[in-house]
Amino acid sequence: MLLHPGVIALVLGSGVTLFLLLFASALGVRILRRWDVSSSSEEQLVLERRTYLVSTLVQYGLLFEVLSIFLFIYAADDVHNLLVGAMCATGTLNANSYGFPALYAKIAAVFLSGFWIALNHLDNRAEDYPLTKRKYLLLLFIVPFVAAGYLLEIVFFSRLDPNVITSCCGVLFSEGGQGLASSLASLPVRTTEIAFYSVFSLMVIAGIAAARKRGKPYTFLFSFLSGIFFFVSIAAVISFISLYFYQMPTHHCPFDILQSDYYYSGYPLYAALFTGCFFGVMTGIVEPLKKVPSLSVVIPSIQKKWALIAVYAIIIFLVITLIPMLFLPFKLEGY
Repeated sequence: MLLHPGVIALVLGSGVTLFLLLFASALGVRILRRWDVSSSSEEQLVLERRTYLVSTLVQYGLLFEVLSIFLFIYAADDVHNLLVGAMCATGTLNANSYGFPALYAKIAAVFLSGFWIALNHLDNRAEDYPLTKRKYLLLLFIVPFVAAGYLLEIVFFSRLDPNVITSCCGVLFSEGGQGLASSLASLPVRTTEIAFYSVFSLMVIAGIAAARKRGKPYTFLFSFLSGIFFFVSIAAVISFISLYFYQMPTHHCPFDILQSDYYYSGYPLYAALFTGCFFGVMTGIVEPLKKVPSLSVVIPSIQKKWALIAVYAIIIFLVITLIPMLFLPFKLEGY
């Protein structure tokens, strides 16, 4: 399966990204030991020049890592036709023991990569680069996740065997099955709907307050609700949202909506969810950095921007979920 075009692009791109991160990590160790922005020594000048170049390269590499989650899912979904019993990416990921661990490692790398890009953006907005040591310390923490995701995806795709029968999504996300997927599929629909729309409403209100007030209580609350909304939304997609896309009361798979039969609606749906929750969480995470003198003026305006992006993104997410509910004939009754 390693010769599949999507897999080749994924492996090559992730390999280049990992190489850049390893190269930058070596510089990061030196920065953690030698960086002194108040110094005018030759070593400090060399570090500042190299840091600017390397940070730019790392930023683009991590941006690919963020986008590669969709390439990973696309490749997993596209090769399901070669596997007996697979109907979508679920069957491919379940074809061996490395599929879902690779997906989880990619998701962790996506959020950590986005966090680093955000810190780098803040650092470049200040004249004294106050976050340089912190962002390179974070980079050293990110590298194992990216490396794990890279190795897992190679092992996963290389060990896909067309002769092995795999489980389809109907088995994994069945209401009568066992495991986390089945538990989410069997969640009470009305209870899940109430939780989903309630957290959404609270998140929007908190996001608007964070954008207007820009105070610690609002940003922290918005950040907390954004994290909660991510997990509630995943549960909601599996529990009831997916049913409206499939027009079936028993089909709970969160991956089939990525296919052409459903107009690839899963890609903008998940992109909006990831974007909204990430920027929402980041709004509160950067709040303590206001104590840094050179960032005290910069951060409030960025928080406002991020809060608005998050609110717009989750509204788009909600609109996409409502389209099949409002305009397609299938209705959930008796739940």
